[in-house]
Amino acid sequence: MTRIPLLLFLTAAVLTQGCDRRQTPSLNLFAWSEYVPQEVIEGFTKETGVKVNYETYDSNEAMITKLSQGSTRYDLIQPSEYAVENLIRRNMLEPLGESQIPNTKNLDEAYRNPSYDPGLKYSRPYMAGTVGIVVNSDIVKDPIRGFADVFQPKYRGRIVAVNDDREIVSWAFDVLKIPINDVTPANLQKARPLIKSWLSLVKVFDSDNPRAPLLSGDCDIGVVYSGDAAKLYEQNHKFRYILPEEGAHQFVDSLCIPRGAAHKEAAEQFINYILRPEVSKIISDKFPYTNPNAEARKLSSKEQLDNPASYPRAGHVEVFHDIGPATQQISAMMTELRSG
Repeated sequence: MTRIPLLLFLTAAVLTQGCDRRQTPSLNLFAWSEYVPQEVIEGFTKETGVKVNYETYDSNEAMITKLSQGSTRYDLIQPSEYAVENLIRRNMLEPLGESQIPNTKNLDEAYRNPSYDPGLKYSRPYMAGTVGIVVNSDIVKDPIRGFADVFQPKYRGRIVAVNDDREIVSWAFDVLKIPINDVTPANLQKARPLIKSWLSLVKVFDSDNPRAPLLSGDCDIGVVYSGDAAKLYEQNHKFRYILPEEGAHQFVDSLCIPRGAAHKEAAEQFINYILRPEVSKIISDKFPYTNPNAEARKLSSKEQLDNPASYPRAGHVEVFHDIGPATQQISAMMTELRSG
């Protein structure tokens, strides 16, 4: 996608003129890069006078590490579903005030009681999506239904895949019919030979811009974030999006307030602003994932709603859950397999 995952800084700038000291409010947002349109940030500042400072991270793990090291300068973060669960478990998020975020009413019912944050006590969904398969149908004529069809020797050197270890492991688990959140040493060992055979088939691992090798013709098949697939489809309908028949990961990126944030009220104000239908539509216009805002969808065009990557037809999807130390076990195994 470039899933890009955002940082909201909320520091008070103190201006001194003689004996007059005034505060200019600012909000520190810590989030995935390029995931919040500049016009949304500018619109919020124009309306409220609150300046938004946008700092980025490239993984949920990097964001959690920074918070765990005691950084309290962030007022708003943008974790994915399993990271929300992790931060709740560690008491690192502020509860959100329901009365301060009335635009929660605009959310689709399917996103109002997620398993990773029942009742949305600590989070509000920003954007959702899936990880699935893109094929250049002008080149690939054989039927592609799932991961087992993609990772075949005949497609060696023609595949681009997101560079995410847990994603790759989950694909193998799906093929082997292992629940994707049941990450144990025994299950990793079961998946290991399959993953090893797959890695040698992939031409490029790229989470930032997997569209490039597909558009250039260097690759004909991709396993990518749905937002990237949606943009490919917008450019040319030859790029078909397929939810793998074995199952797919559905991610939900949310907005949360870290424990101890200096300006919780301004952060809640920003969340409420994001949940306005017209503002949420601006976001999905630029990043065509699945918009969890039902009222914003009503403002979308038929072409946007018919994009099979943005709003895929029925399929088996699951969210990731917090797997604790097993994250390091995945990392260790994948580092060994990649180096071999």
